[in-house]
Amino acid sequence: MTAGALAIAFGLATVATAAADATQAKALFKAMSDYLAAQDKLSFDYDTDLEIVTKDQQKLGLASSGTIALQRPDQLRATRGGGFSDVGLVFDGKTLTLLAKNANAYGQAEIPGTVDNLVDQLRDRYQRPIPGADLLSSNVYEQLMPQVVDVKDLGNGVIGGLECNHLAFRTNDVDWQIWIAQGDRPYPCRYVITSTQVAGSPEYRLDIRNWKTGNEAAPVDAAFNAPADAKKVELGSLRDTDELPSIYASGVGK
Repeated sequence: MTAGALAIAFGLATVATAAADATQAKALFKAMSDYLAAQDKLSFDYDTDLEIVTKDQQKLGLASSGTIALQRPDQLRATRGGGFSDVGLVFDGKTLTLLAKNANAYGQAEIPGTVDNLVDQLRDRYQRPIPGADLLSSNVYEQLMPQVVDVKDLGNGVIGGLECNHLAFRTNDVDWQIWIAQGDRPYPCRYVITSTQVAGSPEYRLDIRNWKTGNEAAPVDAAFNAPADAKKVELGSLRDTDELPSIYASGVGK
């Protein structure tokens, strides 16, 4: 096809997408939310890709991988390894521990309550969001839908060989898409957030694999045992424990 023909094809696809069934998309997303809320215990592995846009408008991707083990309402263990950090997180319903393995240092904070409260505190108070934290909520639908201004059902897609329902949502600040496994385990296979307020529209992508629930899920060991010679520091002083390393901080370098 010529470039002109491709442009026309993409334009037609956009028009067709606009007519997708929003009601069906919301129903599929609600079914996923209800399924997740019903799982008292779950675990999965994940891969992420965080895009950043440099001052000279070059788009770069920072990749990492990790694990999540959750037992509702108040037990969580998570890991994440990337090119700049190797991090562990443990929460027992009372105390959050964040371990920076590369630095052999850890910080703790008293955050009593549920995993939902932990997610909110990490994001809003400590600026250390958990990968895909929205999907760990006890009510994902109520967490995400109030901000949505546009909904599209994009039909089927395949992630990791698994057939999924592909849905797209828009808020005033971001666009986000989700691919939900079809069948009696409608878990999220891929979650993509696109910033529409930043030049270059960088994306954050989370891919989920090895999804397990109930007795098949990895045990949640919420006890923290400090590694040998590990240094305890203030939680806020731990560096490079989130997905954006300090060398890529806004306004630093190129």
